[in-house]
Amino acid sequence: MKETMKIEKTTKTFEKIKHIDEEGNEYWEARELMIALEYKRWDKFNNVIDNAKIACEKSNNLIDDHFSQVGKMVEIGSGAKRKQADYELSRYACYLIVQNADPRKENVALGQTYFAVQTRKQEISELEYSKLSEDEKRFYQRKLTKKGNYSLNIAAKNAGVRNFDKFHNSGYKGLYNGETADDIARRKGLRYREDILDNMGSEELAANLFRITQTEQKLKRDNIKTENEANRTHYKVGSKIRKTIKELGGTMPEDLPTPKRSLKELEKEKQRRLIGNIKQ
Repeated sequence: MKETMKIEKTTKTFEKIKHIDEEGNEYWEARELMIALEYKRWDKFNNVIDNAKIACEKSNNLIDDHFSQVGKMVEIGSGAKRKQADYELSRYACYLIVQNADPRKENVALGQTYFAVQTRKQEISELEYSKLSEDEKRFYQRKLTKKGNYSLNIAAKNAGVRNFDKFHNSGYKGLYNGETADDIARRKGLRYREDILDNMGSEELAANLFRITQTEQKLKRDNIKTENEANRTHYKVGSKIRKTIKELGGTMPEDLPTPKRSLKELEKEKQRRLIGNIKQ
């Protein structure tokens, strides 16, 4: 109970230190984020920021759009002041920072969960996402999982993976308490070769999206080069996310309801309506 309260309190910290500028844009100050992530020295945290900048540039994003360097005057004693380096960070910048921070720090792991989920939602505005219907959220999250799995497969191949069914099942086993993709399909009552991701609600898709993105990053960050180690990594990431869901009091993925209609069925329905409107 105490552990769950601590996690919830720490997660709220990232919202508490969020700032809004005059134009309504959100940002975080690097010095405040440093404290929230349990770093004590600016020079060490600045190294993390430098690595995050590199990742930003490699993702074809402009560094200045996400890492705005600012200087503040701070008192150093006896009334004297000096200029202190700081950054105003976008949510995406914070996401990259926590991906490059020390994963042994508890608040870093929590920050990875917080900023990953929120950054994905930022691809559309928070207001727009909240106004989507459940099926629209499903389509949106499914689109992200397709992109994520494409990138994950590339990272897995570079890590030495050849049996991709076994690799992906390792992740599912970690997240779903030992269930493989086939086990999940049977539990959901799906037909042969029907895509399990097309038959998930938005919350379940979001959990899998987090598994996918975190595994890709860890394969790259840890420079995994063998198939067995890649499989173990995928399992560990899935297990860690499952543990986090449990600690936060969330619903286990296998206990989430299966939508009545798959996304393929909904897509076909949309196409029929479109054809009908054209004929009219």
